[in-house]
Amino acid sequence: MPVFAYKGRNERGELVQGMLENSSPGAVADQLFNSSITPLEINIAPVARKLISGGFIEKLLEPKVAMLDVLLFSRQMHTLLRAGVPIMRALGGLQESTINKAFAKLLQELREGLDAGRELSAAMRRHSQVFSAFYISMVRVGELTGRLEEIFLQLFVHLDFERRTREQIKAALRYPTFVLFAIVAAVVVINLFVIPAFAKVYAGFRAELPFLTKMLIEMSNFTLRFWPLLLAVTVAIILGIRLYVQSPNGKYRWDKWKLRIPVVGDIVKKATLARFMRSLALAVKSGVPIVQGLSMVAKVVDNDYIGQRIEQMRDGVERGETILRTASAAGVFTPVVLQMIAVGEETGAIDELLEEIAGMYDQDVEYQVKNLSAQIEPILIVAIGGMVLVLALGVFLPIWDLGQVALKK
Repeated sequence: MPVFAYKGRNERGELVQGMLENSSPGAVADQLFNSSITPLEINIAPVARKLISGGFIEKLLEPKVAMLDVLLFSRQMHTLLRAGVPIMRALGGLQESTINKAFAKLLQELREGLDAGRELSAAMRRHSQVFSAFYISMVRVGELTGRLEEIFLQLFVHLDFERRTREQIKAALRYPTFVLFAIVAAVVVINLFVIPAFAKVYAGFRAELPFLTKMLIEMSNFTLRFWPLLLAVTVAIILGIRLYVQSPNGKYRWDKWKLRIPVVGDIVKKATLARFMRSLALAVKSGVPIVQGLSMVAKVVDNDYIGQRIEQMRDGVERGETILRTASAAGVFTPVVLQMIAVGEETGAIDELLEEIAGMYDQDVEYQVKNLSAQIEPILIVAIGGMVLVLALGVFLPIWDLGQVALKK
């Protein structure tokens, strides 16, 4: 976008001047009015200054729009709209106050979309890499029902829950991940440096070595001889797995398999179902029909396997079946959850029951995440113990016989 040099007067009548990047002089004027500055003169800045302010290096180092930016945006929009601030002024104020330049640019583009006659949800749809399909759909519902400020508050609560859950899982997996990396590093160092040194000592005595020692020496020799090939194969396998997981069939199989991983799989499943329940409750509470709500939520659960189960539920509801029956056929809900869904259908308070179910899953996830390290520690201890045992028997067992070998000589 072009850069404009401006002159104006603030609320105290003082002359102020500066430079702003925007799409047109009119947009710059709106931006100045929102900052309580009355513009006197707006001109296009010299090209050199434009290159300095929007050069390649600045764009390269420009921060990306993070989930926290969208979270704060949702809360601030709720507060401003509830206070009666027009949406254009609200976006302009947030654009002026935000620190993230990338997000400020996004807000400016949203304002330009509104200026062009588009609705807010349509303007957000042009930034699908920042706003999810569910977020855009909920904003659209808020526009149709006239409850946009309530939608932003509910979206804030929804995104805050997701953020806290992800942080808890990352914190719980930090220690096991560090231990696994340490094990891999130890194996590499032992294969490249420790075992070859012991192999030279054993070769000098010309003694008959145990099978386990011979196996470790052969593995070390193979690693030393073909380490470039092993590195290339490892990188190729990792890239191949990533490409496969990104394909539709691969992602479906991976999403299905990770639900069965011991210890972690149950947490992933409950966190995904909690997100589904909370999203569906939010949609139903906002006045979205249950069929449309299921279609919206199926696209944002971040698990293709459970997403297909939700689509099956939607198809069943479209055929006239009850939510309870379709949920039972999905095969991913516990009997207690199915019983609560039945109560919700009978009482007509399905949105409240869905929120209670989401809360139930949230508590289970929080409890299991807190105990995740304690559950993984025994597995890690067994793995480390097994590695130490193999190395001890393979490397140090021959040393116990070296004295006898030396005496025979």
